[in-house]
Amino acid sequence: MASLPPWLQRWNFIERARLERQLWDAFERGEPIEQLVEQCPPGFQQEVWSTTAMRIRRIEAMMRDQQQPPADQG
Repeated sequence: MASLPPWLQRWNFIERARLERQLWDAFERGEPIEQLVEQCPPGFQQEVWSTTAMRIRRIEAMMRDQQQPPADQG
């Protein structure tokens, strides 16, 4: 995939989905995804992983907030 120009890689949905799945798998294994993003070489993969890491953390926070019991109103 490295032979494609960066502008074309952005439109390659299959490659993007593959990279997103790699980071989700790392998250599910308990790996530090922010560290993986930092260690990733600059380019398309890092771009995809950066946005995916933000999405993962946003979903994680939303799920955590939904699991907390409501505060007492009495």
